[in-house]
Amino acid sequence: MKIFLAQQNYHIGNFEYNTAKIITAIEEAKTKGADLIVFSEMCVCGYPARDFVEFDDFINKCYLAIDEIKNHSQNIGVIIGSPARNPILDGKDLFNAAFFLYNNQIIAEVHKTLLPNYDVFDEYRYFEPAYHWNVVEFKGRRIALTICEDIWNLGDNPLYRICPMDELKQQNPDVMINISASPFDYTHVADRKAIIKANVLKYQLPMVYCNAIGSQTEIVFDGASLVFDKSANLCKALPLFEEAYDIVELNNDGTFNSLIIEPADAIVDEELDPETFVENLNINEIYDALILGIKDYFAKMGFTKAIIGSSGGVDSAVTLALACAALGSENVRAILMPSPYSSDHSVNDAVELSKNLNNPYDIIKINDVYESFLLTLEPVFHNLPFGLAEENIQSRSRGNLLMAIANKFGYILLNTSNKSELATGYGTLYGDMAGGLGVLGDCYKLQVYELAKYINREKEIIPNNIITKAPSAELRPNQKDSDSLPDYEILDKILYQYIEKRKGPTEIKAQGFEANLVDRILKMVNTNEYKRNQFCPIIRVSPKAFGVGRRVPIVGKYLN
Repeated sequence: MKIFLAQQNYHIGNFEYNTAKIITAIEEAKTKGADLIVFSEMCVCGYPARDFVEFDDFINKCYLAIDEIKNHSQNIGVIIGSPARNPILDGKDLFNAAFFLYNNQIIAEVHKTLLPNYDVFDEYRYFEPAYHWNVVEFKGRRIALTICEDIWNLGDNPLYRICPMDELKQQNPDVMINISASPFDYTHVADRKAIIKANVLKYQLPMVYCNAIGSQTEIVFDGASLVFDKSANLCKALPLFEEAYDIVELNNDGTFNSLIIEPADAIVDEELDPETFVENLNINEIYDALILGIKDYFAKMGFTKAIIGSSGGVDSAVTLALACAALGSENVRAILMPSPYSSDHSVNDAVELSKNLNNPYDIIKINDVYESFLLTLEPVFHNLPFGLAEENIQSRSRGNLLMAIANKFGYILLNTSNKSELATGYGTLYGDMAGGLGVLGDCYKLQVYELAKYINREKEIIPNNIITKAPSAELRPNQKDSDSLPDYEILDKILYQYIEKRKGPTEIKAQGFEANLVDRILKMVNTNEYKRNQFCPIIRVSPKAFGVGRRVPIVGKYLN
């Protein structure tokens, strides 16, 4: 049996676009002599559709798309993913389903059993788990068809009480096929490969795994579809962060007529979930994920041009370089806005960066704007000492200028705040926290430096002075980040333990961190939740990002 994998990038709710893309791949698979083509989870409507699935009209459009795709299934099996209505009155109204099409018919409808309801996933909010499990017979083969999370429970996961493959294995399948929309994070590529291989080893069956790629606002899907034979040899691996198509031929003995790219006796991949913070872990994958996140956000929203406040600091420099790589330098405008406290070298560094990137830039001094604010506020401030309010006026002045230019010329403002700053509240609401998309909001400061080094891996794009100088907001004389924050070498490690590893203060202190410092940092994280709650969407690259995957109360007392 020749099986064609279609690793595609879908647009949520864009049924005409998704359907056309699916049909094009089907016709291509036919020219390759494929017996079966496999698409990813929820390919018909895009994933995650979230509350769109609560609209009857949305589900009707899913079924209309399935009907259209079905008409192209002559002489080829087609596996697609879509919501499906639940005909039983009890339970949720919908299933997360895989439709098996052949010769203009739906020959099987398979429902997802394990519905993740953690981190960025809300599937139990919308879907009913499967009631029964049956293999699909097709061209003399018995196919165990599962959907994404269904293969992540091997009997050792306390989240779930059932293992779908245990049920399907009793029906003597010949091959496992899993359709997925499995998001990227910098530990997940290795985790995913390990879990697929573990399924093959447990059930002694070959596995064809098809994953989606593409960014859906904050969530990035990385593809990396895989094919293992029954002996756990890796026979096919589709690329990361790219649309890709490939075909494999499944033999009767559970092997594939394909080059083995990793033998079964290679070192078994362990789950990659580091206990301690590693700033350069898979930095190349983080870079590619951020590029895809920017590119898809603009393309799917119909935007073309970005604007960025360029300060001469490492965060804005990395954001600018990423945006130029994703959108083209000519489509990214940098605005340099020195204040009375900006150093000459910061302005010079920002100018040199834009010259290296060949992107348009403007220099707009905010001295007069800042002084005008102070003069207007003088009757209220009554000559009180300079403080945080005066610092934030500078930041908000810059935010206003950036949004004015964005509105005037149709730009989207990209935010440059990093995860360390967002965690500790080291940012100004409606100032440097303004923006339509947070590019670095899931990257700690040390990771931003690693990204800068990666961007400069072949030649100096980001001026070296930007990378080596002490970080500063430059909102008062001789200001340094270290005046307000602990050293990033310590701060990022403690933040990682609290945010990614969900360790409490006692556990973090037991690792050797100074007790008062831990208490101070964790208090900063919790008391600044109100700021993050008003922040723009953040491209997710870590196992636990701020945003939809991390939900803590704003008014909670824990650790405050």
